[in-house]
Amino acid sequence: MSTKDDEGGSYASPPCMAGEIAPNYFDPLAVDPGQARDVARWRRAERIRLRAERQALSVDARATIGEALAGHLRNLLATQFQGVRGRVFSGYWPIKGEPDLRPLMTDLHEAGVTVCLPIVEQKAAPLVFRRWTPDTRMVRGDWNIPVPPPEAEALAPDITLAPLMGWDAEGYRLGYGGGYFDRTLAAQKPRPFTIGIGLQSARLATIYPQPHDIRLDVILTEAGPQILQETT
Repeated sequence: MSTKDDEGGSYASPPCMAGEIAPNYFDPLAVDPGQARDVARWRRAERIRLRAERQALSVDARATIGEALAGHLRNLLATQFQGVRGRVFSGYWPIKGEPDLRPLMTDLHEAGVTVCLPIVEQKAAPLVFRRWTPDTRMVRGDWNIPVPPPEAEALAPDITLAPLMGWDAEGYRLGYGGGYFDRTLAAQKPRPFTIGIGLQSARLATIYPQPHDIRLDVILTEAGPQILQETT
């Protein structure tokens, strides 16, 4: 089963829809509630701006970006992990102009990598990762989005992709507003190696990280892996 979005592509796994479903979501964990509200308002505005810029890209530009990202990701996996055969890799389904790495997911599966997708099975809880293959018969999950079925094996990923709207040089991710990836990374022991996937043009001076924000291991764009600043 497949479902199409307004651009003709397949819908994302549920976490990518969090900002669409709950645009006012913000977990004010910052010490200063006023600052938390200001940051939340700024982030909502930046998500709107960055999404509009991304969706304005031509089909050819998106294809070029996706191919470049896939190549950089292959190289990163080869150098960081000396190959990923036998590991568990969490991907994502593209939505609203996100880079399309589905061909790479299929290639990894065929190379012996166990591929899974993140799923919201309980609101305000960590994600569940269920196994995906090119032959998986998807079902409609929360928010009517195609996901692997409940009987698909639940897995703990070694490596996970985190699609993003914006990013900064310290490795923090401006996500979709649902808080699911941060909540999941905070709960997982050991934490998976997390790769932020986004556009070079989406770099921000800062996302004004709050206490609940978790720094990613790598930010990967069509320009390649980004050199991240050390945090103090």
